[in-house]
Amino acid sequence: MAALHGRCFTMPRPWSAAEFAALCSDAAVLSALSPAGFALGRAVAGEAELLTLAVAPEARRQGAGRALLAEYESQARAHGAAESFLEVAVDNDGAIALYRRAGYVEAGQRRGYFRGPDGARVDALVMRRSL
Repeated sequence: MAALHGRCFTMPRPWSAAEFAALCSDAAVLSALSPAGFALGRAVAGEAELLTLAVAPEARRQGAGRALLAEYESQARAHGAAESFLEVAVDNDGAIALYRRAGYVEAGQRRGYFRGPDGARVDALVMRRSL
């Protein structure tokens, strides 16, 4: 997962193998896996949060992201979540389009939430969807 995450992201920074191992040891973690990528989230107290969704660059725009998102949402509902939330960099047009097509709407903004490799800050859109 860490290798693919590193191929997909510079902002937010890619997660390390140790960070993935720690996250995946949590019982509340939801995971959707495919040969093209993965989605990780968690569901607690009726709400779910999509933590990351990574699709290999060569597999993008072929439906993998949509399928991974749908699987994450299905697992979130099975764990009692009525809503899903996520943060996405305001300049990540592809991801924003994917989330909007899936029914997510803007719920707010976090100023300077993500830090790029050069230290520059980028705002995050907070998006939500009823499940």
